[in-house]
Amino acid sequence: MRVNKDSFESINGIILLDKEDGLSSNKALQNVKKLIRAKKGGHGGSLDPAATGMLILCFGEATKVCPYLLNNHKTYRVVAELGKSTSTGDREGPVIETSEVRFHDHDYWVDILKRFLGESTQVPPMYSALKKDGQRLYKLARKGEVVEREARKINISSIDLEGIFDNTIEFTVTVSKGTYIRVLVEDIAKEAAMVGYTKKLHRVRVGNFKESQMLSFDSLESSIANKGIIDNDYLLPVDSALLDWPSIHLKQEQLEMFSNGQPIENSFSTKKGLARIYDTNESFVGIGEQKEDNFLIPRRIFHL
Repeated sequence: MRVNKDSFESINGIILLDKEDGLSSNKALQNVKKLIRAKKGGHGGSLDPAATGMLILCFGEATKVCPYLLNNHKTYRVVAELGKSTSTGDREGPVIETSEVRFHDHDYWVDILKRFLGESTQVPPMYSALKKDGQRLYKLARKGEVVEREARKINISSIDLEGIFDNTIEFTVTVSKGTYIRVLVEDIAKEAAMVGYTKKLHRVRVGNFKESQMLSFDSLESSIANKGIIDNDYLLPVDSALLDWPSIHLKQEQLEMFSNGQPIENSFSTKKGLARIYDTNESFVGIGEQKEDNFLIPRRIFHL
């Protein structure tokens, strides 16, 4: 898609940005939005300023899929420093506690990490965007306040040791929605009779989006400067975020009903739940929900 340098455009699609260190998710979004001159943009799940890696940026009609991205499993590469803990759980906060660094071999750490596989509960950190009585927890934390937080269910589907280096360990982990890696690192260190904090955090995968699909801001800027267009390899189709969902194709009469927000009575060959909706020309038209009573309910209509 060609970028008009003089005006903002209705750009519809998804960009997988390799967010750089020190940048907030919103700032990264605004930088790309300005670069490609997009009228409307949002992101599908934020990253802390100190974290790097995959930030899903949705533009135009693609902003409608943002809420559905929050439930996806996410994969991170983590560097945990042992012997120190910080107020924030990452390198942004001051050191508040130290411990002896205990040196262990590969098998020891593999065993420790395996203990965190599967379902468990986790207490969110004070330095988080969760709210308590209408206030963000991190704002309360900055005032020195600590409030009770309810433990939440999480699931860790894989966790693999990547290396051991002096006072740090590196591992790759895939987690469910709502999992705080900073808390996980603290718990791993505690299991090994130490304290620790997240020194580096890099997100490499969200749902079906892969690390190889990411691009840096510099790469995007260079492509636009050289070609005057957003490369199709960079601007992904709106429905690319939903490819792990079943698909349903509608005939013209059904499509008109769907587009008008009317339920469609039919028996589609999909189980109940959300599905991608297409017309007979394979054009993506929306998100529907298949009910057990054989009704397809329109949930989102896309104007592409």
